[in-house]
Amino acid sequence: MQVAYKAVVLVADGRKLLFLRNQGDAAHPDLQVETAQEHPNPKDGDQASDAAGRASPGGGGGGGSAGTGSSVSATDFHQLEEDRFAAQAAEMLKRRVLAHDFEELIVVAPPRTLGELRKHYHVEVSRRLIGELAKDLTGHSIVDIERALAAA
Repeated sequence: MQVAYKAVVLVADGRKLLFLRNQGDAAHPDLQVETAQEHPNPKDGDQASDAAGRASPGGGGGGGSAGTGSSVSATDFHQLEEDRFAAQAAEMLKRRVLAHDFEELIVVAPPRTLGELRKHYHVEVSRRLIGELAKDLTGHSIVDIERALAAA
């Protein structure tokens, strides 16, 4: 994938994000870090206060048959926080694009985070989006990111 001069590359997952800008040309990218953020997100067990409960038919008023209650699925607070962080990253993209900060955008994120970002893209962000790479590269070096983009 070609990264044009001055194009912005967002590398994100559910806890970290990097805004990079290409200071090189498409043939020889030179990605420079503009913004780096890390959002603390404890394990789900450290965020949840209680175990999932059980629901009784009829709202628990005693009108249901014994033993017909169903379990209530547990909320994954860790995943909720990762999704919230992706929505915040999409909001940052929106603010930057509306401020005319970039003309071309490439997003690199794991598949789940990429899907969550897509839900929140502003129409102007979508217009400037020239590529996506469904890969987790937040823990990789800039050189590794440049190589992954070149190979995509």
